[in-house]
Amino acid sequence: MPNRSSAIAPAIDPALSVNETLRRWPPAVAPLAAFGIDTCCGGAASLETAARDAGVPLADLLAAIAAAVDTAGRAARGAA
Repeated sequence: MPNRSSAIAPAIDPALSVNETLRRWPPAVAPLAAFGIDTCCGGAASLETAARDAGVPLADLLAAIAAAVDTAGRAARGAA
């Protein structure tokens, strides 16, 4: 059986800024905070730069954002 979350969660481009990521996918705020990513003054940085600056693996950050967006999407579809 295929992994459904990969089909539902968006592809997160590591070149997107933190601010643009939050604009597109507000649920990303939780994993960004959990990884210590600066969403205020550092919001103009790309996800790649922000992950490097925070000392976290980029792949882990992108996976956490995708999972949060996927979970929020599933909850919204269930509530509709």
